[in-house]
Amino acid sequence: MKEAIQPKYYQAEVTCNCGNTFVTGSTKQSIHVEICSKCHPFYSGQQKATAARGRIERFNKKYGLQ
Repeated sequence: MKEAIQPKYYQAEVTCNCGNTFVTGSTKQSIHVEICSKCHPFYSGQQKATAARGRIERFNKKYGLQ
């Protein structure tokens, strides 16, 4: 592996709009994201399972899969 062509690897600090920060490896020194696992509805438990079930039932009814 040639050393001159490889990008530098940093311990990057990731900052979310909600204020959450964590460290990961990246070729950039800092990363800004709009949504993270702490504020995403799926990971924080705020997503409604009933809403997803309703969409699945409508799809199945529309295409005659039930």
